[in-house]
Amino acid sequence: MAQEGKINVAVENIFPLIKKFLYSDHEIFLRELVSNATDATLKLQHLARIGEAGVELGDQQIEIKIDKEAKTLHIIDQGLGMSEEEVQKYINEVAFSGAEEFLEKYKDTAKDSGIIGHFGLGFYSAFMVSSQVEILTKSYKDTPAVHWTCDGSPNYTIEPGTKESFGTEIILHISEEDTEFLDENRIKELLNKYNKFMPVPIKFGTKTETLEKPEGAKEEDAAPTQEVDNIINNPSPAWTKQPTELEDADYKSFYRELYPMQFEEPLFHIHLNVDYPFNLTGILYFPKMTQDLNVQKDRIQLYQNQVYVTDNVEGIVPEFLTMLRGVIDSPDIPLNVSRSYLQADGAVKKISSYITRKVADKLTSLFNDDRKSFEEKWNDIKIVIEYGMLSEDKFFDKADKFALYPTVAGSYFLWDELIEKIKATQTDKDGKTVVLYTSNKEVQHSYIAAATNKGYEVLLLDSPIISHLMQKLESSKENVSFVRVDAEHADNLVKKEEEQISKLSDEEKETLQKTITETIADSGYTVQVEAMSSDAAPFMITQPEFMRRMKEMQATGGGGMMGFGNMPDMYNLVVNGNNDLVQSIVNEKDKTKQAGLIQQGVDLAKLSQGLLKGEKLTEFVNRSYGLIK
Repeated sequence: MAQEGKINVAVENIFPLIKKFLYSDHEIFLRELVSNATDATLKLQHLARIGEAGVELGDQQIEIKIDKEAKTLHIIDQGLGMSEEEVQKYINEVAFSGAEEFLEKYKDTAKDSGIIGHFGLGFYSAFMVSSQVEILTKSYKDTPAVHWTCDGSPNYTIEPGTKESFGTEIILHISEEDTEFLDENRIKELLNKYNKFMPVPIKFGTKTETLEKPEGAKEEDAAPTQEVDNIINNPSPAWTKQPTELEDADYKSFYRELYPMQFEEPLFHIHLNVDYPFNLTGILYFPKMTQDLNVQKDRIQLYQNQVYVTDNVEGIVPEFLTMLRGVIDSPDIPLNVSRSYLQADGAVKKISSYITRKVADKLTSLFNDDRKSFEEKWNDIKIVIEYGMLSEDKFFDKADKFALYPTVAGSYFLWDELIEKIKATQTDKDGKTVVLYTSNKEVQHSYIAAATNKGYEVLLLDSPIISHLMQKLESSKENVSFVRVDAEHADNLVKKEEEQISKLSDEEKETLQKTITETIADSGYTVQVEAMSSDAAPFMITQPEFMRRMKEMQATGGGGMMGFGNMPDMYNLVVNGNNDLVQSIVNEKDKTKQAGLIQQGVDLAKLSQGLLKGEKLTEFVNRSYGLIK
């Protein structure tokens, strides 16, 4: 006998609300229904294992079928199934507080892709795309089969069913506005997105498999074929296994499975596997990095019990690691909740801290196991490590064991090694160790040469965030300052007590400074006449470290205090009063010739820094040709 009834929900408008609320993300209905089918299958397997379900399981799978003629989508499992009593309890009595809380808390907020699942309403997501939903189910306990029908209102029909085997079939009568879900490619796309690694095989149609030719077959004979189930998922992905079960080739193979369009191999991987105080498994891969901090993000996939959730793991994975790739799976990460909820969640904070520690430990072991190989990979991974040092204090503290500081000569130092190497020669009169660096070997070549000629070690630090990191290092390490090689002339990079004797009197210096300032007539340059070694360049352009660094920091976010980011570039024109050319300029009585020598010398200094452009460059070239006629 058919029964009719009304689904017991606290508020009757839950169906239209479900439909409207998740409209923009209504594709998740398939994820929810396949997840339910998976749960039912796994639960039955567990009961069979412990002897509570006396049924022959066979090779269980979930099948997805499309019937275009009937405009229906079928999700069929071989799981627990339901008796009529269980249908009444689990389908009809949605009388838990979650429904009311859902309505009250979320009816006025923006769309959130998974609120349905969060409140235990996963099955009802079917009504987002269906004008009618049917359930054909039979319990493994061998009770009579049940046929349940509902048209998306609180009214339903329940009657005896004809299903003979245990399990459940959900039949969605796809609504007119959602016919995209009758398209095979669309369903295949969704199954690949959400269910690619579900722990139960998922069948979607069949495929043709080529068999080996029988013995004695002729060469021109076609190989025999057979139709087999098209299983679209990998029920046992690498992250569900123990690290001891996997070889390096397995990790690389899984990487290609995750990113089939990525042709470069990952540099190395980190296998996450913890079951206390929270549950977390996963594999993170370090790909080759670019200098762009944004282009790399959102490549880590978040799963809950092998069900895909999102590739936006911000708030779960520390921000500096969102540039990595791979998978994280944890039943302790709440599905489908707001970003602010995640950030406040205690389990999520512990997970984030664990991942940071695990990555730091892996980097330390990689460095210790094969330092040469680690050094070779440094340029491809440094942006992640430097970003981590900048943004995570715990990571910064551990980084002394693996963060490298490369020199222009190709050597690599750990922090303590670097300080030990340079402190004897690069400690200034105030007891500070001066770490010299270049951000561009080509552009700053002459300055590097001048510094190395004095026996100084020059680092090559060219990451976009290096200015921020130097600030942190200067504030965290004792008596250290970073100075770029073009911030001062070589004699002044590491300020010592001794001073060079000047060949010019104070009056000559003052006159020369005034003459040069008037000749170049450029407010962007401050002229400084200094006593340097006579073989040092006559004219040098330097950029004050503090001002330049503030501008660089502002350009990459932060550091723009006091408006530094809006200021024009400021340069020092350092004139070596002890150089023979400068001596000639001082002694030159012909003002026109004197101005020509100054302009030529200054333009050469600008040219060496790439600062001579446009009309000024043309004038310089023409003037230079005139000098060699």
